[in-house]
Amino acid sequence: MATQHPTAILADDEAAPLADLRRGLHELWPELKVVGEAAHGAQALELIEALQPDIAFLDIKMPGMSGVEVARRLSGGAPRIIFVTAFDQYAVEAFERGAIDYLLKPVARDRLAQTVARLRQPVGNRPDLTALQTLLTQFTPFAQRLSWIRAGSGETVRLIHIDEIVYFQSKDKYTTVRTTQGEALIRTPLNELEGQLDPDRFWRIHRGALVNVTFIDRVQRGFSGKLSLKLRDLSETLEVSRAHAHLFRQM
Repeated sequence: MATQHPTAILADDEAAPLADLRRGLHELWPELKVVGEAAHGAQALELIEALQPDIAFLDIKMPGMSGVEVARRLSGGAPRIIFVTAFDQYAVEAFERGAIDYLLKPVARDRLAQTVARLRQPVGNRPDLTALQTLLTQFTPFAQRLSWIRAGSGETVRLIHIDEIVYFQSKDKYTTVRTTQGEALIRTPLNELEGQLDPDRFWRIHRGALVNVTFIDRVQRGFSGKLSLKLRDLSETLEVSRAHAHLFRQM
């Protein structure tokens, strides 16, 4: 009689991390069958209820419904939950205190291997997800801060540390991520990015631009009275709108 292979669903609203997790699981656990993939929380919940997988890898921050909220809505016979998160060390403490396994983005193969080893072990007690939600809420101010920007191109993901970024600028349906070495495009809009960045470091200087103040070399005033920023290690300048000129009055 053939042994039944374990099954899993993967949920992440970003295609590149989802593909990377899929490849990693295939390499480390060939017997695991990925039976579904979701791009948002509601879809993940539907897949879990319809397919009854053994395991669910849930991204924390997804449109409409977080991974934690998906897990809280599951009834008896729910799969084993692994949270995938870009949260920093403060929020990771919440996972550890909540007895939840998690993977921190970008997911390292050795860390994924540890998770796979744990999943091969007998099922333990189901964690208290309500308590975990409370803990995560306490750490929210830290959890939302970005440390890395993932700029995808096909099957390749470029990781850019936040300290390297000179500015973000809207460009059609994309956002340009500018570093001293070049630029990359991401789909995340400026308004969403702004809420995840340190407001003491990244300032909105225009409706379509956020600048890293550590890269400002000097502020220049033109004949029209408008301000512009000369940026360290770059030849271009950025214009400051009148609505945001007050940020530079003391500089």
